[in-house]
Amino acid sequence: MQHDSAGSGAAPEAYSPAIKRTVLIATTVSAFITPFLVSSVNIAIPTITKEFSLNAVMMSWVVTAYLLSATIFLVPFGRIADIWGRKKIYLAGNALVAVSSFLAARATSYTMLISARTLEGVAAAMIFGTGIAILISVYPFQERGRVIGVNVAGTYFGLSLGPLIGGWLTQYFGWRSIFAIIVPIGILTMAVFFWKVKGEWAESGGERFDLPGALLYSVAVYAVMHGLSVLPVYFGFIEVAGGMVILVLFIIWELRAVYPVLNMKLFRHNIAFTFSNLAALINYSATYAVTFLVSLYLQYMKGLSAELAGYVLASQPLMQFLFSPFAGRLSDKVEPRLVASTGMGMCSAGLLLLIGIDSHTPLSYIVGCLILLGLGFAFFSSPNTNAVMSSVGRQFFGVASGTLATMRLSGQMLSMGIVTMIMALFIGRAMIVPATYPLFLEAKRTSFIIFAVLCALGVLASLARGRVHTDARPEDAPAGPESN
Repeated sequence: MQHDSAGSGAAPEAYSPAIKRTVLIATTVSAFITPFLVSSVNIAIPTITKEFSLNAVMMSWVVTAYLLSATIFLVPFGRIADIWGRKKIYLAGNALVAVSSFLAARATSYTMLISARTLEGVAAAMIFGTGIAILISVYPFQERGRVIGVNVAGTYFGLSLGPLIGGWLTQYFGWRSIFAIIVPIGILTMAVFFWKVKGEWAESGGERFDLPGALLYSVAVYAVMHGLSVLPVYFGFIEVAGGMVILVLFIIWELRAVYPVLNMKLFRHNIAFTFSNLAALINYSATYAVTFLVSLYLQYMKGLSAELAGYVLASQPLMQFLFSPFAGRLSDKVEPRLVASTGMGMCSAGLLLLIGIDSHTPLSYIVGCLILLGLGFAFFSSPNTNAVMSSVGRQFFGVASGTLATMRLSGQMLSMGIVTMIMALFIGRAMIVPATYPLFLEAKRTSFIIFAVLCALGVLASLARGRVHTDARPEDAPAGPESN
């Protein structure tokens, strides 16, 4: 490929080393930005709350608006990218990250900030639904685990640096600076990718976009996720139930659609795809709220400042950042289900060890548990992503990437929903003060028991996916929806 370009469906060998490096760097930077925004903004929420005089519910939407919009648009944008071109959607996503971050940095009201955060979620959906798909389109099958590991490490690097840099920026330059520094990064990533990477990836070009299916999906996800965010309020249960009904209608519609927004055959006839996504949903449901609970524990029960608590919490994503590339490379040589299942088991062990912590537990013990959780997640995430993307044909890369990211975000929302409901049952609407510390410890203990059980079930789902590596498998013809 003399021109460093390639058309739709080109084999990985058609791409020069320069193109491969550019795609890997650009997608890894994009993978860094989105989790960085989440983790850094969490540190700044008290300052934002004070400036806009927010109540607890309004405060939560600074985070929830981003997660919700990203979840809603992931699968539709994955399908749009497969039809119209992944590069177009990826570039548009980076541009929207820059624009929405600029608007957030300039927000003069709560409404403007929430609108900007919603746009950031849309941008994240455009990037999540295309970045991994583009990455594995330019790398051969035997190298996918390695490059996916590097990409996932970028995600964990963002999670690791978010609390540290976010706290520092908020203290010395104000919370708006967190969004401001993202603007040039988004613009630079978009410019380099546009300039260096020619050609396009649109294996489903010419097919129709399933608008009714996309609308049903978006409404169903919104109802379920919004309902979970307001549990245990009675209306939340109604929303979740209504969302599940609409989700069933969505599945029925998709099974009959000629060009579905989400090809349900990927789930019906592809065991590896189905159980790998289920494992991801379970894992994120069991682990995402750990940081939230441990952060409250460190600041209330141990009396640590937010800055010191951030240093302790950083030990988990630091392990994920350091070991994800190794786990990814390992999954190129060893069956991904074995590596990922081992990681899930380590997560379950870490959660079990956290069940009994109290005000007298030494910090070294907490750090040790978080390190074990970080190692477990590193050994789960990269191999599991490798298994998902290697189980489908090239024409489904965008949808598969979007589906996996949807599992991640849905799991995160479900995890917080579980903790919110348990906290409401044990503590109610009271504040966490010394008088309610014993109730908080009971809520924490119950949450970790549920999460540990979920992870144990996740090991079974991970092992049930079957083999992904096969000797007779063509280089550029991964299993399609009818395989397995």
